[in-house]
Amino acid sequence: MAKRALITGITGQDGSYLAELLLAKGYEVHGVIRRASTFNTSRIDHLYVDPHDPNAKLFLHYGDLSDGARLVTLMSEINPDEVYNLAAQSHVRVSFDEPEHTADTTGTGTIRLLEAVRLSGIDTKFYQASTSELYGATPPPQNEETPFYPRSPYAAAKLYSYWITKNYREAYDMFAVNGILFNHESPRRGETFVTRKITRAVARIKAGLQKDLYLGNLDSIRDWGYAAEYVEGMWRMLQADTPEDFVLATGVGYTIREFLETSFGHVGLDWKEFVKFDERYLRPTEVDALIGDPSKAADKLGWVPSVRGDELAKLMVDADTMALEKGPEWIDTVTLPTWSNAELLGARA
Repeated sequence: MAKRALITGITGQDGSYLAELLLAKGYEVHGVIRRASTFNTSRIDHLYVDPHDPNAKLFLHYGDLSDGARLVTLMSEINPDEVYNLAAQSHVRVSFDEPEHTADTTGTGTIRLLEAVRLSGIDTKFYQASTSELYGATPPPQNEETPFYPRSPYAAAKLYSYWITKNYREAYDMFAVNGILFNHESPRRGETFVTRKITRAVARIKAGLQKDLYLGNLDSIRDWGYAAEYVEGMWRMLQADTPEDFVLATGVGYTIREFLETSFGHVGLDWKEFVKFDERYLRPTEVDALIGDPSKAADKLGWVPSVRGDELAKLMVDADTMALEKGPEWIDTVTLPTWSNAELLGARA
C-alpha cells in the first residue's frame, strides 16, 4: 500500500511543494485546512482531484492547531505514516503585533499535534518545521550545535516547538525531528514577505503598474534558498534510520540590498530610483545575520541545494513577470515546478 502523509499548512508555500513531492513519490496525501468563507487553496488547486475519483490521492480535512480534540480525531481516522507540521503564524514582523496568537498557533499548536499523535496511539514519523530565527542574535555561521537566541515572539514560539518536539522524542520514543530551515523562498512565497515583495514590485514597476517600493532595514543578511528544494530535505529527514535534527541552508549570505540589486538589475533597472524607506517595516528587535551550515544534511541525508540567492532572485522576478503577462493564476499552477531552473533563469533571454 502507498504511504500516507498528513500535512498541516498544506495551502502554504512549503505545504504545496511538499504535497507535490509526496504525490510524485506515490503517497496518499492528507492536508489540514482552516474553515473560512473564502477559499485559500490556490497553491494546491492544480493537485486536487475529486475525492470520489478512485484515482484521487489528495484529500483535505477541516481542522486547526487550536483544536486538540479535532487533531486526535484526524490522527485516528487517517492513521498517517508521516506527519509534517508546517502550519504556523509565520510572519516575523506580524508576530510583534499578534504575540498571543503567534504563541498559540506556532508554539502551543505543536504540542497539541504531538499529543494527538501520542493519544491516538498511531505509529508515525513526525516532522516539525523549525526556523533559523531560533538563532536570532547568535552570530553566523549557525549549525545544529549553535546556541539559540530568539529575537521575536515568532522565534520564541518556534523555540518552544523545537524543544517540545525533542522532549517527545526522548520521553515517548517518538520518531520526531526538527528541520531548522533557513530562509527559503519561491514564486509561491506570500506577497508580504520581503523577497516576494521585492520581485513582485520589480515586475510591476517594469510594467508601469507601480512607482515605488517601501522597505525597512536593507542591511539584514539572510541565507536564501529555493523552497522547492527544501521540501526534499524535509522528506529525507523522515526516511533516515534514526530521528535527528538538521539544518537546511545554502551556506551563503546576502543582504536585502544585494537581493534588490540583483532583482532590479535583472530587468535593467536601478533599485535606488524606486526604493523608499518606511520605519513601519523595522522590527523592535532585529536579527542581523543568519547563514546556515548545512554540512550535516549533506553528509547524512545527501541533501545539497543547487539554487543560491542571486539565482533565486532572478527566478522569482521571471515568474512574477510571467504572472503579469499570463494572469495571477499562473504562479500557483503545475506549470512552474515542471520548468527547470535553467529555463526559468533564461526565460527573459
